[in-house]
Amino acid sequence: MKFCKRYAEYMRGRREKELPALGLKQLKKTLKRCRREFQSHHQKQDGGGGSKFVGNCAVCDGTFFPSLLEQMSAVVVCFNQHAQKLLKLHLASGFGKFSMWLRGKSPKNDGTLIQEGRDLVAYAIINSIAMRKILKKYDKVHCSKQGQAFRSKASSMRIEILQSPWLCELLAFCINLRQSKLKNKAITELYNDCSLTFDDDGKPTLSCGLFDSMQIVIDLTCSICLDTIFDPVALTCGHLFCYMCCCAAASVTIVDGLKAADPKAKCPLCRQEGVNAGAMHLVELNILLSQSCPEYWEKRCQTERVERVRQAREHWQSLCREFMG
Repeated sequence: MKFCKRYAEYMRGRREKELPALGLKQLKKTLKRCRREFQSHHQKQDGGGGSKFVGNCAVCDGTFFPSLLEQMSAVVVCFNQHAQKLLKLHLASGFGKFSMWLRGKSPKNDGTLIQEGRDLVAYAIINSIAMRKILKKYDKVHCSKQGQAFRSKASSMRIEILQSPWLCELLAFCINLRQSKLKNKAITELYNDCSLTFDDDGKPTLSCGLFDSMQIVIDLTCSICLDTIFDPVALTCGHLFCYMCCCAAASVTIVDGLKAADPKAKCPLCRQEGVNAGAMHLVELNILLSQSCPEYWEKRCQTERVERVRQAREHWQSLCREFMG
């Protein structure tokens, strides 16, 4: 079965959830119309020679890329919102669950939560494959690298769904729930394709593969301290770091936090500006790593506790000096 039909059937099965999708058929029609117009134009000029596109195309660039950008942005926003809502339900405290019950929103059971998490991960992967294939089709039709260049810019435009920190949180959430319900085979079998592995050097990797043509692999090593990320935080560009390492790179203390960082401060890895203000703590990933490597976690807790106390003391001493003049 061709991917376009497979994608259409997949999204048709989730129509009741009102999830936005890419208009692959419409985008392909744009490319076909562009090719026909180009060929007919050059047949008149060179008598039917085999001319091909080279570089930009004025016929479809004004509609193809803006349409793809709008559709993929809607997909990413929807995915982030659904993932945030799902994880909020899972991490809700006893009082939070009681308040949901009072509002008539009864908490869902673990099986329902993990199935929704799996569906969201599959939704992210298949839409990422769809964007990759339609951009590859664009480059094939135009004999250019504009589609490849657009894909490389997707990260800075924040429409690369596989770099969403909510995807990492969903994978960690499903592994956490699977490990806590090992006796329930119905739950554990739902997510056997997602795993946390360690290499020979003890470096962790989060991986998941729900489709044959794509496998998600997320490196959980902090690129600043070159160790397993501790108290993980994700910047808006999608890169993961230890919270304290990230604060040090942004020249702020842990008391002030990343929101106090200079708006022009750059990501230590990709050098994008303005990525600290929207940083988010990865709670599910933090739980997963603390349970998977307890000895390392305890050692880092003791080390960072000393540093946090030192920074807090210096912060309050500076405030006292300012107050006393």
